[in-house]
Amino acid sequence: MITRDQFKASAGITDALADKWYPHITAAMKEFGIDTPKRQAYFIGQIGTESNGFTQVKESLNYSVEGLKIFGTRLTDAQRQQLGRKPGESALSPERQAAIANLVYGGRYGNNLNGDGWKFRGRGLKQVTFLANYLACGKALNLPLTDNPDLLLQDANAARSAGWFWKANNCNQYADRGDVVGLTRVVNGGSNGLADRKERTQRAESVLCRT
Repeated sequence: MITRDQFKASAGITDALADKWYPHITAAMKEFGIDTPKRQAYFIGQIGTESNGFTQVKESLNYSVEGLKIFGTRLTDAQRQQLGRKPGESALSPERQAAIANLVYGGRYGNNLNGDGWKFRGRGLKQVTFLANYLACGKALNLPLTDNPDLLLQDANAARSAGWFWKANNCNQYADRGDVVGLTRVVNGGSNGLADRKERTQRAESVLCRT
């Protein structure tokens, strides 16, 4: 298993973040079979992007009008103008962020009740999203996530949920063949942050996969 210093270097994070996450990341990798240097490098690279460099375990929906375009046709131009952050405006209120979440995540993957989009927004290092995924993750980790989604904000659960997703979606196969693009589609549903994911993965490989 990788050392704490290898984790810090491969993730490109501070000493404080390395101390915080190392025991939980290594435990999750052991539990969920992320068991070769290449698999570990790809895991760290992808989770690094998902968590904004291991600094974030709850999804922010503090999007600008332009930033809301990331959700494509799930928002109309009028909705983006109404809900998005305008130039010079401070962070969006929780109410506006909730309205965004309910529009872009509602009616999919088990999010059928009013407010489900906000309740089951991204949490954990992987940003588990949607009721269906909270159900599956909670069952696998033996946690009551649908009753208390914020359990994924706890460090150990945040890391374990990322490991669960990795194993449940057979992500090792993409790492084994060096397929960052394919892996990103599985992790994120598209190509958001692809350049950052490639950069983080390359850095992790340079540390962990030295011959």
